[in-house]
Amino acid sequence: MKKYPPTIACPCGGLPAGASFADCCEPYVSGRLPAPTAEALMRSRYTAYTLGDEPYLLASWHASTRPSQLDLDPPGQPHGARWLGLAVHRHEQTGPDGAVVEFTARWREGGKARRMTETSRFVREDGRWFYVDGKMKDE
Repeated sequence: MKKYPPTIACPCGGLPAGASFADCCEPYVSGRLPAPTAEALMRSRYTAYTLGDEPYLLASWHASTRPSQLDLDPPGQPHGARWLGLAVHRHEQTGPDGAVVEFTARWREGGKARRMTETSRFVREDGRWFYVDGKMKDE
């Protein structure tokens, strides 16, 4: 798994914008703190993808929809994904324990630039947010 120095800008773009990894996603990805919002969880999951952190991705996925494993390409491998950026378009509470986040993630893989726009559903249980599922937008 890739590691980021705590002082670099967070891969998710930061909350607030430009925040360091240590001040943004690191406390959630490391498990020291639960993500306070569905958006923070989604950003930390994007960061976990950039790190190749399968355990965090699975732990933050709701048990009702969680796969048994993920097939992540190791970061930095010649044909693996190189993550380029994240844009959050919308974060909406759908109830006290539900939310949706719409975002676009960009990456380069096998020499090709790619992008994915998804509207993801999240649920909060026992004070912790979990990713439930997402619907991809046709690009």
